[in-house]
Amino acid sequence: MAFRLRPGRPFTEEFRSVAESQLSQAIEILEDQAHGPHEAVHDARKKFKRVRALYRLIQADAKEFRRRENARIRDMAQTLSAVRDATALVETVDYLASQAKSPEEMAALAFASKALTERRDRIAHEEQDLPAKMEAAAASSRQAIEALQDLRLENDPRRTAKRLGRSWKKQRQRAQAALAECHANAHAEVFHDLRKAGQTYWMHLALLGPIWPSAMAAKQKEAKQLVDLLGHEHDLSVLTQLVNESPELFGESETLALLLGAIITRQQGLRQEALDMARDVFADSPEVEGGLVELLWEVAAKAQRRQRLGSKSPKAHKHRQKESVSA
Repeated sequence: MAFRLRPGRPFTEEFRSVAESQLSQAIEILEDQAHGPHEAVHDARKKFKRVRALYRLIQADAKEFRRRENARIRDMAQTLSAVRDATALVETVDYLASQAKSPEEMAALAFASKALTERRDRIAHEEQDLPAKMEAAAASSRQAIEALQDLRLENDPRRTAKRLGRSWKKQRQRAQAALAECHANAHAEVFHDLRKAGQTYWMHLALLGPIWPSAMAAKQKEAKQLVDLLGHEHDLSVLTQLVNESPELFGESETLALLLGAIITRQQGLRQEALDMARDVFADSPEVEGGLVELLWEVAAKAQRRQRLGSKSPKAHKHRQKESVSA
């Protein structure tokens, strides 16, 4: 099932279907491991992020469910992060190398890439319990699917529209606050908050895409570009932290200075680019967007329900038969 909520369906049923689909795909990925365990972990964690974004939409009406299940999925994903995070650092240095400004900087980044690759391989070798962690994550995903069966939500289109509008407004306010904090504070954590808000926004645009497909798809594309920029910025922050904590990994002081210089230069550029883009992505007010989502969901839900019920009526069926014969 696609990662979207169809307005014309009973909301509880539709919500469960989307969540079950993502969790079932995660189970299949973790068990099949078609491209190896580390790629499976990476892909499964993407599914978990989608489920957590989905659950944010019902926080106001299912607080205990959302709190419990969000914690379950968050903790499950964190158990699988070690090798993937180490791999991301190798990819980050290689990304910096593609933009090296001098032969000396290129040499320093090549040294760092080799050191980080060896570090990743050591972590992978030492992580003997990865198969058990993946098995446990699959089991937790099945438990999360079972927990969905007890979820009950209001299915009335008007009340559902109000719930989604409130949730949308709240998440946009979160993004607005994170953006304001980024302008006031250059700390890595606030840019990470903006990235998380952008990820949620991008996923919510996908989930509610059917209420206005063309506009939501265009906005989703912009949000994804912002998330990708902030993803690079976050990886550079994590790399900086490792360099500060374990400078011995990166050779002599000259190599270390060149590496840090490359990180700082690129990170400053990414932050400015991200802030400019975020201003456009989050240009509309949370109140306006929340109200628009509420209105569009209610209109789409009523129209699609009428269409679905009409297609099931004997009169509509007879009309289709007549058209088929005349054709």
